[in-house]
Amino acid sequence: MKQIIYILSILGSLSMYSQGCSDAGFCSVGNTFTDELNTSKNQLDFGGIIGGGEADIFYISPYVTYTRNFSESFSMSAKVTYSQASGDFGTRGQFGDAFLTSNYVFKEKNAKTWSTLLGLKFPFTSSNAKINDISLPLDYQASLGTFDLIAGVGLKYKKWFFNTALQLPIFNNNKNSYFDEYSASNDFSSTNLFERKPDVLFRTTYTINTKKKFTFKPNLLFIYHLGEDSYENIFGNRTTIVGSDGLTLNGNLIMSYAISSNRSIELSLATPFAIRDSRPDGLTRSFTAGFIYKYAF
Repeated sequence: MKQIIYILSILGSLSMYSQGCSDAGFCSVGNTFTDELNTSKNQLDFGGIIGGGEADIFYISPYVTYTRNFSESFSMSAKVTYSQASGDFGTRGQFGDAFLTSNYVFKEKNAKTWSTLLGLKFPFTSSNAKINDISLPLDYQASLGTFDLIAGVGLKYKKWFFNTALQLPIFNNNKNSYFDEYSASNDFSSTNLFERKPDVLFRTTYTINTKKKFTFKPNLLFIYHLGEDSYENIFGNRTTIVGSDGLTLNGNLIMSYAISSNRSIELSLATPFAIRDSRPDGLTRSFTAGFIYKYAF
């Protein structure tokens, strides 16, 4: 218990300024990994994230995930996200992305268990939602409008779990038309016909089990953005956004409680240690808190 209190005190003492992540779902790809063999055939996750963004934007982002375990080693998951943003421009909500992922867990050998993940992300929007025919920055969009490939590998060793993954945009359907020059706000970057570079993720997690059905998983999440994003300026020329590449480092604490053998709830809190200089993708958050209800059957 002293370990838990110490971890919480560290997280609470840090400034709550979060760079965000890639599209909703990539930051949780480490949790999507199946790091142990499955026993239930099906699982439903009902979750949501609340957060505050640039210019006092408030977000509510619910999602649902269905997982089917075809064997003790192989499973597939389908996830659908929704996001509502409220701020000075108004309120806009849309379905965001669909994720289809597969997991394979190898047999444990020498206290080590390897697992793999392969998935695709499909956007429901072209990232050009408007309010009263006014173009909105990416901070108000539910998706970045890209079709992405997600691939990764994980390693479980005793109470430690390490995983790394790549999110690679393979087709860009982003039709955003926001120009900072034509906006009454100076809080957001121009993102007309935005193009985003890939991300690489690495997460290290330590599991603390208690005798009262509680599990704590403090972890560190490294996300490296592999290049500077770009947009098309008012003259029709492709312009790179300086400082939009680089490293984000987040500290995260996942707390779960087993209600019964097939039901549990989970709370996730995060805070950053390092952020990118420029974040035009609209994923900046001043705070985030996530909640999940899991039901296996």
